Amino acid sequence: MMFLLSIAAFLLAIGILITVHEYGHYWMARRCNVKVLRFSVGFGRPLFQRCSGADQTEYALAAIPLGGYVKMADERDESVAAEDLPRAFNRQTVGRRAAIVAAGPAANFLFAIFAFSLMFLVGMQGVRPVIGEVQPASVAAEAGFQPRDEIIEVGGRATPTWEQVALNLIDQGMNGDPIEVRVRTDSGQEFWRTLNIRDSRLLLGDGPLLGKLGISALQPWSEPVLGELLPDGAAARAGLMPGDRIRAVDGQAIGTWTAWVNSVRERPNAEIQLEIERQGRVFETRLRTDERFDNGQRIGMIGAFPYVDEAAVVALQTTVRYGIFESVSRGMQRTWDMSVLTLRVMWRLLTGEAALSNLAGPVGIAEYAGVSASVGLAAFLGFLGLVSISLGIINLLPIPMLDGGHLLYYLVEVIKGSPVSEALEAIGQRIGIVMIGLLMTLALYNDFTRIFG
Repeated sequence: MMFLLSIAAFLLAIGILITVHEYGHYWMARRCNVKVLRFSVGFGRPLFQRCSGADQTEYALAAIPLGGYVKMADERDESVAAEDLPRAFNRQTVGRRAAIVAAGPAANFLFAIFAFSLMFLVGMQGVRPVIGEVQPASVAAEAGFQPRDEIIEVGGRATPTWEQVALNLIDQGMNGDPIEVRVRTDSGQEFWRTLNIRDSRLLLGDGPLLGKLGISALQPWSEPVLGELLPDGAAARAGLMPGDRIRAVDGQAIGTWTAWVNSVRERPNAEIQLEIERQGRVFETRLRTDERFDNGQRIGMIGAFPYVDEAAVVALQTTVRYGIFESVSRGMQRTWDMSVLTLRVMWRLLTGEAALSNLAGPVGIAEYAGVSASVGLAAFLGFLGLVSISLGIINLLPIPMLDGGHLLYYLVEVIKGSPVSEALEAIGQRIGIVMIGLLMTLALYNDFTRIFG
């Protein structure tokens, strides 16, 4: 079911974003009185075609949804009727041609503002950034973070959700300076804690961001309390019951569900001594763990799930919602922030300061689309806004075949006073195909490595 949702959400997202991008080119071409022959969403065999308007422009929906194009009258591609020559793309001033090319990425940025604004208006659901565990000798431990600290500000910006915490940490961490984080303790007191990120590559390397800092999010099952038990599991055979709290294993105190799981995993097919608290009564019992193989390693298991505190689930949830004018303002700010952050991360990918595994291809995008769609409308709108920004920025890169490559040619034309030769454009096209092919290969490799690795 999730697979089908991912495919449907991916096709919907790509369809919307490609249409927006190509409509930007189309709209500006019409404003510049350039004749548009075809507006296609997708490549390959058309699934739908229709001609309309004074120019009998052909509108098409094609079978391969990974792109689209706007075909304009252009003498470089085919002959143009004498009466249409003044409206041919190649006969326009360099300023008009640049405006038509740049309108596609511009449309993506405008759509991102719309998507983010609507996201804030609808209400963005998230999880309050309350810390669950702090690993000893970690960056977070050195900064003095404690379990149940709630992060309320990073680098001077409010952090109502974990998502905003991650974005602010990456943005601030790339500066190479200590990151000032304001927290609210479980008792309601507020303190500043300083994260000393000695190497900005820490935040952009492989692995989960919070794990690299040495913290984890508080979970509503963080307490070492048993929930549902498997009938044939080791816990049920030993007489344990839902609601039992694990106080110690082989004399070692247990304070969290993670510590309890780790202690069991380290003891496959072993007899362990447990200290249990049940309805206020503390007693000891023995249990023999089961075992199974996980990635070729023997691990212990007992067939028990954590107790989920429903009240804690509700308490950790939050919704960020604003009025219409505030939503538009924040939508514009979010688009700017995410655009700058994307460019900074891309630069670090080029310089080797960020792991190439951060790149995601169609499979990864489909996965994210499905997850965001399953969460709700606001999450899907946020996903659309983010991908729209990425699409706009990528198309502005000075790579032949992309919009940015054409804009580079026009800049050269302005400087030298004449268009770039067709031979040079042909060479650039081949280079562009190779560069895009390598980029897509790397992105797909990351996708499949993540899935099957």
